Amino acid sequence: MNIRKIANSLGDTPCQRLLTMMARLRDPETGCPWDVEQTFKTIAPYTIEEAYEVNDAIERGHMGDLKEELGDLLLQVVFHARMAEEQGEFDFNAISDALVEKMIARHPHVFGGADERDSETQTKAWESMKAEERAEKSGAVASALDGVASALPALMRAEKLQKRAARVGFDWAEAKQVLDKIIEEAEEITEAQAGGESQHRIHEEVGDLIFAVTNLARKLGVDPEHALRDTNKKFTTRFHHMEQNTDAGLETLSLEQLEELWVAAKRSGG
Repeated sequence: MNIRKIANSLGDTPCQRLLTMMARLRDPETGCPWDVEQTFKTIAPYTIEEAYEVNDAIERGHMGDLKEELGDLLLQVVFHARMAEEQGEFDFNAISDALVEKMIARHPHVFGGADERDSETQTKAWESMKAEERAEKSGAVASALDGVASALPALMRAEKLQKRAARVGFDWAEAKQVLDKIIEEAEEITEAQAGGESQHRIHEEVGDLIFAVTNLARKLGVDPEHALRDTNKKFTTRFHHMEQNTDAGLETLSLEQLEELWVAAKRSGG
């Protein structure tokens, strides 16, 4: 099979070939059975997964993988666009046109002759325009927290909610106050356990503690999601070192022996 020849037969430009390919995959008669039976809901998890794959390639600094993962993410956009087109809602061109118009509207300093802006000023203007757009769509009184998607990973959403609240002055003055709050939240967990509180209460207190730690990261200029990913990598490296430096299975060792292996793993530079 001559893949390049088949690809070129699908259209004169890369975009045309991509859209034609997706239409062929979704054809009810001659398409791929798996692709044909998909819906927005069944594809959504793949869309999220591909976004994370893009991030992973960036973290690893591997441009070859990044190119491939961006292609996979683009496929998700095209897949959603094709399903919407089949339902008569919108198509890929409509998505592209709407995006271009939105970006022009949000960059008057580039396209409209407005005053030049530095990065910080543009960020504030961007958020202000987004808030106005959300208010127009909903017809309701705008909230500073509007637009923080509930489907975001919890840690990422916590940070975004805190940043939004901080913009209207609802924020700790300094990191030391957040540290005190973390201690307070940890003590509340201890009290809940000692008092025989319900699992639901303990669940809430643990959530409060994680929220406070996220707040501390934000105040210190640390991306909590990134920091936790790095810690996960570090833990994985050290745990692998433990496994590789004992003849016995870890499950057969005492806690003291496991601690010795862990300390050795840390000393190894992992």
